[in-house]
Amino acid sequence: MDFSLTEQQQSLRREIIRFAQSELNEQVCERDRDQSFSRDLWRKCAAVGLAGLPVPVEYGGSGLDPLSCAMVLDAFGYGCHDSGLAFSLAAHLCACVVPIWLHGTDEQKQRYLPGLCNGTLIGSHAMTEPDSGSDAFAMRTTAVPHETGFRLRGSKTFITNAPIADLMLVLARTDPTTGSLGGVTGFLLELGLAGLRIGPAQRKMGLRTAPLSEVSLEDVYVPDSAVLGQVGGGATVFTTGMDWERVGLFAAHLGTMERLLQHSIQYARTRHQFGQPIGKFQAISHRIADLSALLEAVRLLLYRAAWQLGRSRRVSLDAAMAKLLVSETLVQVALATVQIHGGYGYMEGESERALRDAVGSTLYSGTSEMQRNIIARWLGL
Repeated sequence: MDFSLTEQQQSLRREIIRFAQSELNEQVCERDRDQSFSRDLWRKCAAVGLAGLPVPVEYGGSGLDPLSCAMVLDAFGYGCHDSGLAFSLAAHLCACVVPIWLHGTDEQKQRYLPGLCNGTLIGSHAMTEPDSGSDAFAMRTTAVPHETGFRLRGSKTFITNAPIADLMLVLARTDPTTGSLGGVTGFLLELGLAGLRIGPAQRKMGLRTAPLSEVSLEDVYVPDSAVLGQVGGGATVFTTGMDWERVGLFAAHLGTMERLLQHSIQYARTRHQFGQPIGKFQAISHRIADLSALLEAVRLLLYRAAWQLGRSRRVSLDAAMAKLLVSETLVQVALATVQIHGGYGYMEGESERALRDAVGSTLYSGTSEMQRNIIARWLGL
């Protein structure tokens, strides 16, 4: 494998870092405190291509390969201090835009992808239910055939971007007699449909600028043209979104970790205790060294998974491994950042916010325990 970046990739990385640092980082603490989402910043991100990275140019995207997408999101996570905004954008891209691009009809692509890519539409993905979190396909939401379409009934919870979404990819059970294979279908629902109720944004520990809420489907009628992929093909649609999310969303976490480690290194060089910089104490320097080495290892693992996305249909093992180790490393790095900064790290600011934001990474897109289950199944255990 050639691990060098092309001149175009290097230029794009520099451009995204410059953009994020100059345009996205003002009043981050205030937005976090107020749990405020900014559509203005969303549109700025879309204007530089972040909302539609892999989508073909004819549909309004940037047409990047999956590895280049991961590199761009890595750079975005490094430059953008608002992890909630990065999370919302990556969830929109990987769990809604990509499934439409890969499974949608030409009419669906022409209707939705340009707006999703240019920032006028925000996408959401509704799978999780109150009684089916890790057991995702134990859903109770149903889609019953009616005339020339379906009527959807049920509820979803913890739905990222739901309070701000213009378009929602909803998974529902169309055949109660089967399990995940053939029993679930994806539907594209536009904001404003009769019976589609979006709850208020819920308060949470971290990622506070990424709004999420409950969704209620009260006899929502959609035509046959709202089906994404095939009736009964929801498992494939879901897997596509999860594979891309476990690579793309977590690529942004690589950049976050790099930024936090640089923050800790700078502090360890300038903070003096007992007559010398604290970085001279092995308790500090060895911890930073270990985490820096671990970051480079998980970056290579995730980049390999991204490379596989563009070459193979069987990437779930690579994506699960990358998601597991990136998320758990992120928590370690964020916790170390707080501890290295001591009392200053514990006070409100970048360090404590980074730790609150990091904890959720071991939960969303499938918990660490579920990733280990996926890996074990692929190993025949």
